Amino acid sequence: MAKLNTPKGKLVRKLGVNIFGNPKFDKLLSRKGYRPGQHGQSGKRFTTYSTQLKEKQKIKFMYGMLEKQFRNYFKKASQMKGETGLNLLVLLESRLDNVVYKLGFAPSRPSARQLVNHAHFMVNGKKVNIPSYRLKPGDTIQVRDKSKKLDIILDSIKMIKGDLNVSWLSLDKAKMVGTFVNYPERQEVDMTINEQLVVEYYSR
Repeated sequence: MAKLNTPKGKLVRKLGVNIFGNPKFDKLLSRKGYRPGQHGQSGKRFTTYSTQLKEKQKIKFMYGMLEKQFRNYFKKASQMKGETGLNLLVLLESRLDNVVYKLGFAPSRPSARQLVNHAHFMVNGKKVNIPSYRLKPGDTIQVRDKSKKLDIILDSIKMIKGDLNVSWLSLDKAKMVGTFVNYPERQEVDMTINEQLVVEYYSR
């Protein structure tokens, strides 16, 4: 996770969205759904640039990036066929730490990143400890045998009720094995994200 100097609660309020996935920040936003600080509730008007910057920061912190790494993702997305914004989202969603989170093996992206760093998962039967590892359709992600009794993983999986609510992934809860079925379509990615603002920001 990119190192933050700003307390997470303040950052969540500033950006107006729970970028960390922790339920406690949903409660915070419901109680204080305005920017922190003395003038947080004032009707401040934002410039086009500040709006673009805010969206870029939101997505960057949501996926746990430093600026250089995020810019490299954008550069790669712009060199791919198709829409740059969608390409960027697909690249970010295909990261191993994000998929571990989406499969329900971790309660948040930061915790998923930490679990991957500590080598608690295998991809296609091989240990992988690189959070940014890019998955491809057909790849399997499984909890290593020695890690299946970790409380953080067990507690997170217990939160899944019924089928996994992510159409481009599949999960066998009993075996703790997930499959990256396909790259997500735009409507299957967080609709609070406005990737076009990021494209505009880097195209200035």
